[in-house]
Order: sequence, then C-alpha cells, then structure tokens
Amino acid sequence: TSTKMASTNISMLSFLILSFFAFKFAQAVVPQNETFSFVNEGEFGPFIVEYDGNYRVLSVFNAPFQLAFYNTTPNAYSLALRMGLTRSESLFRWVWEANRGNPVGEKATLKFGTDGNLVLADADGRIAWQTNTANKGVVAFRLLSNGNIVLLDSKGNFVWQSFDHPTDTLLVGQSLRVGGPTKLVSRASEGQNINGPYSFILEPKGLALYYKTKDIPKPILYFLSSDWFTISKGSLENVTLGANVNTDQGDATDLTLDFQVANSSTSGNRILSRPNYNSTLTFLRLGIDGNIKLYTYNDKVDSSAWEVTYILFDRDSSTETECQLPSRCLEFGLCQDNQCVACPLSNGLVGWSKDCKSKALTSCGVKDFHYYKVEGVEHFMNKYTKGSAVSEKECENKCTKDCKCLGYFYHRDESRCWIAYVLKTLTKVENSTHVGFIKVPN
Repeated sequence: TSTKMASTNISMLSFLILSFFAFKFAQAVVPQNETFSFVNEGEFGPFIVEYDGNYRVLSVFNAPFQLAFYNTTPNAYSLALRMGLTRSESLFRWVWEANRGNPVGEKATLKFGTDGNLVLADADGRIAWQTNTANKGVVAFRLLSNGNIVLLDSKGNFVWQSFDHPTDTLLVGQSLRVGGPTKLVSRASEGQNINGPYSFILEPKGLALYYKTKDIPKPILYFLSSDWFTISKGSLENVTLGANVNTDQGDATDLTLDFQVANSSTSGNRILSRPNYNSTLTFLRLGIDGNIKLYTYNDKVDSSAWEVTYILFDRDSSTETECQLPSRCLEFGLCQDNQCVACPLSNGLVGWSKDCKSKALTSCGVKDFHYYKVEGVEHFMNKYTKGSAVSEKECENKCTKDCKCLGYFYHRDESRCWIAYVLKTLTKVENSTHVGFIKVPN
C-alpha cells in the first residue's frame, strides 16, 4: 500500500505542478482582442518620407508616431516607426527600425499572437525579426506617446521595449546604458538600409564616435565628449536624451544629454540646445555622414515643421567643424573652413572634385612604392588619438612594413606618429611641422 500511496502522491504532485504551469500560462495569454496581424500589401502612402521611400502605414499610431512598412528599393521593406503629422507638409522621419539589414518582401506579416511574441515574417514564413517574448508573461502591446513600443505583463511592467533596441536614433527619454543598448550605428546611405561605418558609443567617461570599415584593423575615434560630463571618479551608467520645458520662459526647452554615474549619486546634464518653443518632440540622430544632430518637430506650424536644433560638427563651431567628419571630402581631399579645397596628389595640390583619390597600390613590395609629403595637414584620427611616440623614420618603417598602411602622419614638434589605414578627409592647418606622407605606386 505504501507503494500505491507514493504513486498517488507523485501523480498528485505532477497534477499540481502541471496545474500550476497551466495556471501561470493561462494568466499570461494575450487576450484575443489585443492580438493583431498586418500584411504588407496595398497602395503606398501619399506623403513624402525620409530616404525618398515608398511606405504603407499600419493602424498602430499614437500621434505623431505611426508604424509602417517602407522601402527604398523594390521588395525590400523595413518595419519602422515614423514621426510627423499628415496635416503638416513636412516630411515624415523614421525614428526606429526593427529589421535593418534584413528586409522583408511584399505580403510580409507583422503578427502579435496570444503567446505574446511580436514577429515579422516573410510571406513564405521566414522570420526576419522577432521580440523573442513568447510565453514570457506578455499580455498587451502598446505604442506610447513618447514613441516607445512596449510589450507589457499583467502588472504593467515592460517585458520588451523598442527603446532598448535603437538603430541610429534616440528619442526623448531614450538612453544608451551599461547592460542595455550602448551604441547607435549609422545607416549606410539613403538607398541602402544596412549598417554604415559610423557608431556613437557610451564609454566609461563619455560618448565617442568611431569610423570603421572592413579595411581598418580597428575602429578610428574621431570624437570624444571629454568635457561634456564632469566625472571625477567612477564611470557612466547611462546617458539619456532629455527635453526640459521652462514654462516660465514661454515654453523654451532645454534639450539635454542627462547622465548618471554608476553606483553613485553623481548626475547632471549637458545642454545641447534651447529652442524657444516646446521641443519635447525631438530626436538625436547619428547621420549617414557620421555627424550628430538633433531634429525637433514643431507641431504648431503647418509647413517646415522640422528644425535642426543642434549640430555637433557645425560650420559655425570653433571646436568641431565639418572638416573633422571623416567623409566630408569623400575618399580623399584637403578640407579648410568646412570646404574641400584641394586634392593633394603626388604632383601637388589640384582642385578638389568628388573623384579625388590617391593612386591605388598594386603591390606591397618595398621597391614598388614611394611616399610623397603633404605639409600643414591633420588626419581626422589625429585629434582624439594620441599616436605613438616614435621617430619619423620609425613611423615610416611601420607603414612600409604594413601592407594595409596607406600613409602616415607625423607631428614633428611632438614626435608623434599615426599610421593611416584609410585616408578620407585631411584638414589643412597652420602648423607646417604637422605632415602627412601618402604611399603611392612607383
């Protein structure tokens, strides 16, 4: 009988365990009226959108935000969140994307089912993107008024949020943070919705901008916000885009980057801009060109509602000009006062055009190339990386031995050396002891 008793107890226990899981699962099912399925088909929308795309809106909106499928090349769609209002003649901008670099085709579906998973799939069933939240207690989907797309549990907690998955854009209230999203990555071009070469990264002491392509062994730093945040000790926990309206100043808004230091009460902000109207509808964008800009939407006006309210590499800035942008002069060029003024070739400076390039190296043998000198010049990496303390001859040897090296830059007044794996934009400077040597075939 004891065996019988034990087996009864075990089956009772199994029944209880199963009931518990069934109950837990039943608790966390998305009600039928909260589920949805949208198919990418039908007419394109009539308004102008960023990147000159075609789009189809979904009936998921919370003004000024709305979900849509859009493409810049036929049959390659992104699921994205657009920002703007139809009554304004201004273009709509894309402020979040689900599936950059992995487009879907016609008749693709976006489904939110009873299991709580949000899935973007092609017509043939191939899953292009999902939130991976099946059976995680999700009961509802919401697009919030700040542009955050959230999946909620029965207590109203966020099981998943789009704010944790930025592409190249931060909306007000969205953060880069340790243990979460730590970077933005640029878009390759207007027509190509894949990752570009630029990234904006949260680092222990500030925010950094990097340029990276497959030809470069490691990303090149071209900006560091060393004086934006005062952090004597500790490291950054998060940086959040803020918009603080001063009601006593007629709605003028401080657009800020708010920072918090980890395990500390130290926090503060860097004011980037102060438009004189309510500017809570603002986003920060790492652009295709590697610049950082704030775009503010003034929903009180009917046309030209978008204003660029901050530019990091600015024509009017004394500290960071457009010449510091790696691709300001495309593949190669000399930049001065924000303009590409010359193409520095081995036979001297010639007028700049977008075809300016240094001669491609065909062979790596020491006898197959030589260097020519450009005086009074900086490479975009010189400003924020220290370079190595070696002699000019050693600097040359380093480049000569390295097949991937396209040239080297040297500060004769400080004996500092930089090896260049990419040329791009060089900046003209007064100091003639700052020199560049470009490798060309014989």
